[in-house]
Amino acid sequence: MYALFDDAGKFHAGRLMSEAEASVQIELDSGKRVKVKAANVMLRFDKPAPVELMAQAQALALEIDLDLAWACAPEAEFGFADLARDYFDAAAGPEQQAAALLRLFDAPHYFRRLGKGLFRKAPEETVKAALLGIERKKQLALQIEQWAAELVAGRCPEPVREQLYRILFKPDKNGPEYKAVVEASKRAQRAPLDLLTAAGAIASPYQFHWQRFLFDEFPKGTGFGQPAPAAPPVKDALPLAAVRAFSIDDSATTEIDDALSVRGLGSGSVVFGIHIAAPGLAITPDSALDKLARERLSTVYMPGWKITMLPDEVVQAYTLAEGRDCPALSLYVTLDEATLEVRGTETRVERVPIAANLRHDRLDAVVTEAALAGTAPADYPFAPELAFAHRLACELKRRREVVRGKPEIFNRPDYAFRLERADTDREPRGDEPVEITTRRRGAPLDLIVAEAMILANSHWGGWLGELGVPAIYRSQASLLPGIKVRMGTKPAPHAGMGVAQYAWSTSPLRRYVDLVNQWQIIACARHGRTAALAAPFKPKDAALFSVISAFDAACGAYNGFQQAIERYWTLRYVEQQAIAEIDAAVMKDGLVRAEALPLVFRCAGTEALARGARVRARVTGIDLLTLELHATLAARLDAEAGAASAAAPGSAESAETMDDEDEAAPALQLAIDLDEADAAPAAAAAAPAAA
Repeated sequence: MYALFDDAGKFHAGRLMSEAEASVQIELDSGKRVKVKAANVMLRFDKPAPVELMAQAQALALEIDLDLAWACAPEAEFGFADLARDYFDAAAGPEQQAAALLRLFDAPHYFRRLGKGLFRKAPEETVKAALLGIERKKQLALQIEQWAAELVAGRCPEPVREQLYRILFKPDKNGPEYKAVVEASKRAQRAPLDLLTAAGAIASPYQFHWQRFLFDEFPKGTGFGQPAPAAPPVKDALPLAAVRAFSIDDSATTEIDDALSVRGLGSGSVVFGIHIAAPGLAITPDSALDKLARERLSTVYMPGWKITMLPDEVVQAYTLAEGRDCPALSLYVTLDEATLEVRGTETRVERVPIAANLRHDRLDAVVTEAALAGTAPADYPFAPELAFAHRLACELKRRREVVRGKPEIFNRPDYAFRLERADTDREPRGDEPVEITTRRRGAPLDLIVAEAMILANSHWGGWLGELGVPAIYRSQASLLPGIKVRMGTKPAPHAGMGVAQYAWSTSPLRRYVDLVNQWQIIACARHGRTAALAAPFKPKDAALFSVISAFDAACGAYNGFQQAIERYWTLRYVEQQAIAEIDAAVMKDGLVRAEALPLVFRCAGTEALARGARVRARVTGIDLLTLELHATLAARLDAEAGAASAAAPGSAESAETMDDEDEAAPALQLAIDLDEADAAPAAAAAAPAAA
């Protein structure tokens, strides 16, 4: 005697060895004996042999017409043997009965399983809906197959192209486009990014980086809506300041947040004014403009283009443009002209006449230390004011360095990118000629602005703390390795700056944290000791912590994109200038830093060289998609250099100015599971892109 039984949805047949009240023992064709519950035995038979029965039953099951079987089945519940007799004939044997069981079990959209070999046919509407679903899945599978074949053949289907960034970085793994890429990668044994590139899915490397950033950070686009919110007017009448203020920025700067003024030169007591654009006088918390600014949190900068935090009309209404009396938040610091000791401070909300917008690119070459000290001609506007501001900046820097315990070292220049293009009203194409220029960090005009802003941010941060008004602060516990800058709502020392507290407040047109702090400072200026009651944000306000969290995340993403896109243009520059060799300084683990370009890259052959050793790298290839520069060691430029050169003060790799962990950008992280794709090795899926 043989038996066919159900084992967790799988059917087996074997010889019936023994039988008890609740279970039976069955010997399979392999010789293995299994104990089976009596309720799971579906069919007992004498012949044919179990293996033959299963083979015949499986073949017969495929021949059963489900529509006819469904029509033959009774409305009430029935057993598989009943259906076999109705479908085949009244004398249906074990083969036909087993075939009916297998077919019924595999067609749940036609027949509902009731257990113990019993079934009930599904309602007609359910069957029709299920069949439509099966047909859709079939057509979808065919579509996936077609798309995969096109990708393997080097053509990208339009639906895949439209979903490119979602497929690569935030995929719906049930989506047909994603499945087509995975299937094509498996067949072609190629990494998804390589496959899509070869199929023409990526229009250009620049567009790949740009569109990916927009996909991640601006999925709704970079516009402000139609129409964009208008710039609200300042409601209160503001007094006019008795100053002639001037700003110092690059020519391309349109969001002019800060300006300076100097009064009383030669009198023994000088008033140094720091004037900050005051959109916070008109934009109110929870207004439409506030919501826009809070959604973006910062202006995004990149060579040849930017995405502003606020609409251009609002920026133009409050930027400190020359020839206008601009609403401003002003800090006046009264100083002894000889000793530069602070005699008093005052914060005012007022209108400030902007006499001039000075530009770095026009003045950096003439506003030198010698000109400011009077040992060289000073043929530029505001020469006496700039000379005093520079003397003050040097003294402020010296005082901060005393607190820091070590001097600030500027041993790498700032790099500026200029794209040669006629249409500056739209984002770059990515193939424009690019010019890279340098500006020495710590140059006089840079130093003047930097120290003035540190003074304002530190002073206002302390003032807010004295009045019990919360704000958003940046702090650093010490200069020990690994101690990072943190953001919080209470004043705390900033060891890196060498100040008792530091609250970003001087860029409210382009940084949301500064706008938040400006609201709090305005409340202090207007209400004094009762400011905590009038300020928009109260102590322990959850909204402040929410802003900190969102700002950190957004700025991390924006800065990462800015570094990547600047690297793109640097590699473009290397290509355009046909640079074959690059002088560089060794960092570690094969990483080197170019001496005359903002570029860190791997150079084969430098792995064993001492940190700081100077080398000449031969460029062997550039990949603008993964932002890699391939290079090998061409020559040592300082064969005698050793580890000592790396640690020397002012060297290009001093520990104070370089963090190796920040120098190497993460690899291009794709969201496609390569194990699922069973394609090329993981390393090939996303080639690393150094910083």
